[in-house]
Amino acid sequence: MTQPIWEPDSGRIARARLSEFLDRLRSGQLAARSPSARTLVDVAALYQWSVDHPESFWPAVWEFCGILAEGVVPPQAVDLDVVHGLERMAPPDVEHGPRWFREARLNFAENLLRHTDDDPALVAWNEHGRKLGLTHAELRTEVARCTAALRASGVEVGDRVAGYLPNIPETVVAMLATASLGAIWSSCSPDFGVQGVLDRFGQIEPKVLLVADGYHYGGRVIDCRDRVPAIRVGLPSVTRVVMVPYAGLDVSGSPEDVTPWGEWLAMAPEEQLSFVRMPFDHPLYIMYSSGTTGLPKCMVHGAGGTLLQHLKELVLHTDLGPDDVIFYYTTCGWMMWNWLVSALAVGATVVLYDGSPMAHDGTRLWELAAAERVSVFGTSAKFLALCRKSGIAPARGHDLSALRTILSTGSPLSPQSYDYVYDDVKPDVCLSSISGGTDIISCFALGNPTGAVYRGELQMRGLGMAVAVLDEAGRAVLGQAGELVCTRPFPSMPVCFWGDSDGARYRAAYFDRTPGVWQHGDWATLTERGGLVIHGRSDATLNPGGVRMGTADIYRQVESLSEVVESLVVGQDVDDGTDVRIVLFVRLAPGTRLDDRLRERIRSRVREGASPHHVPRVIVSVDDIPRTVSGKISELAVRNVIHGRPVLNMEALANPESLGQFANLPELRQG
Repeated sequence: MTQPIWEPDSGRIARARLSEFLDRLRSGQLAARSPSARTLVDVAALYQWSVDHPESFWPAVWEFCGILAEGVVPPQAVDLDVVHGLERMAPPDVEHGPRWFREARLNFAENLLRHTDDDPALVAWNEHGRKLGLTHAELRTEVARCTAALRASGVEVGDRVAGYLPNIPETVVAMLATASLGAIWSSCSPDFGVQGVLDRFGQIEPKVLLVADGYHYGGRVIDCRDRVPAIRVGLPSVTRVVMVPYAGLDVSGSPEDVTPWGEWLAMAPEEQLSFVRMPFDHPLYIMYSSGTTGLPKCMVHGAGGTLLQHLKELVLHTDLGPDDVIFYYTTCGWMMWNWLVSALAVGATVVLYDGSPMAHDGTRLWELAAAERVSVFGTSAKFLALCRKSGIAPARGHDLSALRTILSTGSPLSPQSYDYVYDDVKPDVCLSSISGGTDIISCFALGNPTGAVYRGELQMRGLGMAVAVLDEAGRAVLGQAGELVCTRPFPSMPVCFWGDSDGARYRAAYFDRTPGVWQHGDWATLTERGGLVIHGRSDATLNPGGVRMGTADIYRQVESLSEVVESLVVGQDVDDGTDVRIVLFVRLAPGTRLDDRLRERIRSRVREGASPHHVPRVIVSVDDIPRTVSGKISELAVRNVIHGRPVLNMEALANPESLGQFANLPELRQG
């Protein structure tokens, strides 16, 4: 049996909030006063109980996390008469789909701003170092000013406020002010071009648009001022444009209909901060799919489901408390920003960062972690892989004594990166690879602060999430790769897709392939321990000779070689479309040449570490790998290019110019 790479000691297990939650369930102290809860012996049993008894589990999370609301008091919050559709997975609607906590009324911002002390709430960094901090009391004051300004700008319940902003305190303030009014927040990061912004915000017709003068990346200040007029013209619904002078650029020459942030706040009358409490599923956020296959889907997430799910994940799965400092490298166009900001509800200090993760020779984020005494450090699998390739050893130059948990997401975390964390970052840390998506604004698989970490494996499925892996016949399988699905409803399912009046796009996105089952689009294996191994996106799986496999299994092997910085794998149709051959593109380390010897090394590593079926038939060297603005490599875009098909939404890519090198390659000609 595989041995764990790390295990928590008994003291850590006893102190974990997950252990406290389990103890309080067993003793009958929580809302879920169910006889079956008294028999729970461990986290594995808790998981199964949470799936079997959602009407008891979710009220227990509600009470344990202290959600502020009116009109509902657990345990009367949920029962099978109130929650329509709990026994079947379906899009939420009044008649058929799941409806959670229908009597509750709450405000998302009120829950995040419940702390009023002088402890730090937000700390902001960029590539140059620490910029500023706000206490919980100061944050409330700033939100009150912004709420008044939004109200003075005509924003009411249900209106949309859009942020074209970097990851800075003003973005958090504007989101919380929007939520306090019962309006809907939507954001994308300023590395989107004009068309990318219009493709997203143009669908939701915002009333107020907030923009920044620029942002920091790669040692440069990127000027956004000249994009504003075109965006303004493309969004006729906007009645007020507000510019945040973050990058220090001259905004004095802005058009007359663009108001500087400080002036806008000063124009509104002072007023006490108040919160409009709305139904549990009242829209809070509009999020967007990557948009690489057409216009992005506009996913509407409810305030209650987002809050309840995030608190479950932060408190129980991440063991976050009010004394913690949490950081996650993200932009405002990725759901991890929304997830990170929810940590304010716990009372933790949230650290924001604007800039390249590899700034200061790849050490800036580790410097941030040391300086701010970060206890939960979140990043991408790609960042950890690049640090390993670059020889960065944070343990030898930074005081990471406060660091307790490292989170990774965005793509599967390779076994080599697990080794890197424990060898070169910190030997006593809970490394939790997590996986979910914008579609659910949360996770299907997460960490377990009381459990062991196994190399290459996500620790556990999310509590209350009926996650399974199905084979091609639709049967649940264990220890075998298949489609990752969810078979029962959960509170953070999208309320709807914006503009999808009959729900057709919603159903097509998740339910058409297997009615009554949420198809998430990941290719995964559920282990006997209850953990998950993610092999990659199922829409990018490879099928050479009829053997279906995930791309991540190839990446793990190829990127373990020092010569390869990163790679991309696609399947190329051959034999008149009756078969597929595996094509591997590699970006090599400086001074490295792709010759026959290196090709054979790559093939041997894949053959020995994965299987003969995974061995690429063709290997090509490229200078750059296309990725979305959220940093994920775009396998589907490359697959379209090599087959001569159009890439429908180039604006979704951070580096669309890289696609040119994949067209008409002689190595890919057939015959």
